[in-house]
Amino acid sequence: MARPITPGNNSRSWRAAITALAGIPLLLATFSATRAGDHNDPNAVNAGFADIPVSAADLYDIYGWPSDDKSGGEKVVVALTFAPMPKTGVFDGDVLYQIKLDPDRRITRPDKQDHNLETVFNYAEALKSKYLNFKAAEIRVTFDKNNRAKLAFIDFPGGSFTREIDANKTLTIDAPGGHVIKAFVGGRDDAFFNDLPGFFRSINYAPQYYEVPLARKDLRELAIPKTLIELEGNSLFNFDPKRPEWGISVKEKLPATLPKWAGNKYLKDKAGNFRFVYSGKDARAGLNINAIILEMPLPFITRTPKEHRVVNAWGESWVLKAANKVEDIPDQKSLFARASAWLRGLFSTAKPDYAKELARYKRIDTVGVPFADAGLSEREDDRQLGANNLKLTPHFVMRFAHLGWGFGPSISALGLGTCFDHGKSPISIDKTYANPVEAFPRVKKCLFQELNMPDDTWNKSGVKINLKRTYEIFTPNVNAIDMDTSGTWPYGRRPEDQVATRFLSTFLDMASGCGGKKCTTETLGDQALWDKAPIVPKTPPNPLKNDKPFLKTFPYLAEPW
Repeated sequence: MARPITPGNNSRSWRAAITALAGIPLLLATFSATRAGDHNDPNAVNAGFADIPVSAADLYDIYGWPSDDKSGGEKVVVALTFAPMPKTGVFDGDVLYQIKLDPDRRITRPDKQDHNLETVFNYAEALKSKYLNFKAAEIRVTFDKNNRAKLAFIDFPGGSFTREIDANKTLTIDAPGGHVIKAFVGGRDDAFFNDLPGFFRSINYAPQYYEVPLARKDLRELAIPKTLIELEGNSLFNFDPKRPEWGISVKEKLPATLPKWAGNKYLKDKAGNFRFVYSGKDARAGLNINAIILEMPLPFITRTPKEHRVVNAWGESWVLKAANKVEDIPDQKSLFARASAWLRGLFSTAKPDYAKELARYKRIDTVGVPFADAGLSEREDDRQLGANNLKLTPHFVMRFAHLGWGFGPSISALGLGTCFDHGKSPISIDKTYANPVEAFPRVKKCLFQELNMPDDTWNKSGVKINLKRTYEIFTPNVNAIDMDTSGTWPYGRRPEDQVATRFLSTFLDMASGCGGKKCTTETLGDQALWDKAPIVPKTPPNPLKNDKPFLKTFPYLAEPW
């Protein structure tokens, strides 16, 4: 039987794994570093801080799935969404957006696999060369003063080319090889339907509820246990019926002296019900985004569509250095970043002008897996590595354990089973780790368990496809669109996916955590579960549907408000 790696029972394996990983930060730094993504990040453009304005460079989400429209063959839909600045449907000419696409074979897992820390590290090590081989194609989008978009398709099998289109119109683009691409660049309703204030309350994130400047790193996630259930006496974050808009549209000043939570139980009302930190309401209802939406034939993206069945997609935003925007991210590139740019140019088949264009910009934000940044990377600038985030594997192990001490006891208190080993703790605990060896035994089951899907409709082809394990989802940080599936998360991301609730499901015991039965990625979105739970409000943590119905045809995202 495989044993967890600890200094006592496998110090040689541990040292070998660390030695192997030690070179990754330096190696990754010499290549294209990108930034992870979700709403309001990274910190440099996180408008949640009191002194940071909303920025057009703030990427929100990237959606990607196999098109349901099979006329003319297989097609891939990709939608990159971002802050609607200066306004919905109008774009900032100082910002450059990229959608990167890397088609490849599906990663297969060995039939037998040791459930230990070394396996997780070896997985990251094995992927290192895969994500440092410079073969990602890209769609680059910029805007002129007349709000016209220039789309540059770079390093695709048929070559590189550029087209200019009008914003806020659905258009078709004729591409080399006789391919036809559908394109829409403009304003849409925000497709992210989510109780963001509830998530921030669950992690005691002060900038959502209080006026916190960017410089106060000590006042971000406060030293209060993370939890899905309100803590008795947590005056800094518990719901106040007298201030229903607090943390939603209203912020307050932090007390001069922060009270420390010294309780030992969850809050209950007179009827014995817990209080949910979530409201189930869509904090993005009635709000718009700007978006770049494309529907592309799979043979346009890869010459071998029968072998390359997974299209890895991620997005990036860049700002002109001369624009003097986002000053917290310096304009001057490091030696490693300059080497990265040189190597990209060396291996690119695109025209030299494309490389020269990008040299005028600085990278600000990227987006790949939902909640990879807000949940795991904590939006820290030095952890914003995007697709090539393999060096963050040790941190993710520790972060999952930290979150587990908050969410695990909460799940147990509700009568559900959790994959996190919290030692039967009756209350959430604020615990951090200095190394992954110490954290791993607690979180091992969460990382290695397969995430059950609610039914078999996700596998539309009948091809043998492994259920995802949690550690396989967040590294590398890409939206991995599996063409033999429906493209629902974690096999892509469809607009209708409630990804925030599915992220929370990674802390359930998938084998037997739902009354001795299997849990699924949709368990926490089941209204019947909350109707029976001893908690108010009796709602799933996040809304089940978007504020506006999605369209059944291109461009799929709903019309703006």
